[in-house]
Amino acid sequence: MTDPGNDPGNDPGNDPGPELVIRPMTPEDVPAAERVSDEGFFELDTRMQRPGEPAPEHRSAPHRAVWLERTQHLVRTDPGGCWVAEDGSGVVGLVTSFRRETLWCLATYAVLPGHQGHGIGKPLLAAAMMHGRACTRGMLSASADPRAARIYHQAGFDLHPQMSMSGTLDRSAIPVLEKVREGSAADIDLMDSLDRATRGAGHGPDHELMLRTWRLLVSDTTTGSGYAYLDERGALALLAASNRRTAARLLWAALAEGPERPTLRHLTSANRWALEVGFAGRLELQQEGYLALRGMKPPTPYVHHGALL
Repeated sequence: MTDPGNDPGNDPGNDPGPELVIRPMTPEDVPAAERVSDEGFFELDTRMQRPGEPAPEHRSAPHRAVWLERTQHLVRTDPGGCWVAEDGSGVVGLVTSFRRETLWCLATYAVLPGHQGHGIGKPLLAAAMMHGRACTRGMLSASADPRAARIYHQAGFDLHPQMSMSGTLDRSAIPVLEKVREGSAADIDLMDSLDRATRGAGHGPDHELMLRTWRLLVSDTTTGSGYAYLDERGALALLAASNRRTAARLLWAALAEGPERPTLRHLTSANRWALEVGFAGRLELQQEGYLALRGMKPPTPYVHHGALL
């Protein structure tokens, strides 16, 4: 599964202590950072679990491999945006962020359970935000954790509620799908153009990463263009289009290729077309965290990814 949000899971008001060091993340730190992230998000999912939901699980081996590759990628492209917090016991916190043109994105932000509430999160976030100081826009995806929402609001972000849809897909509702094809690296210029039109900045080198790890669907016609990535589980990971009709076509294609019980994450009220597709497929709606934005409105027609935005 993708990272559910970018949450420190701690109150940054206390003194972190003299042993704490905040330093740039190195490639060698990435496995330790993954363990901190996995433990941090597992604790968050357990704390925020709704009645009737399945018990939270640690990352699967395939998702761990994707997380490691993505983080290694960000350390290479944005060494100034990736940091760890380290004390005498080792790595206890991490943050990864990146700049794409005029957009700064927070990818992952976590503190090890047992070290939360000790002031580790504040200097980590400050280091990452310094990387984006010249950017005119900011974007991150957060869980419903009220502590995280407060921190992002205080950092100057507007909080837009996110929704998710899940359930058993009514496959009889899937329309006849035409004008959707498999994508390739030849589509990167088209995709960056769509990114700029929707979120104000291309994904640039992130498309090379996504092409290595995910499946790409593209629709490019005289009436509209768009693309959708399906992640390692076959679920929708990211979608951008030039109009709602093309976006809906791609979302139906993603659902048709996906599991019997799909989950559509990171839906915003600016993307009503996505809710219409989900309801037509008999999926159920619930609220799920926030899209936090600075200097921009919610992208549309667009479904963002939790870490690559």
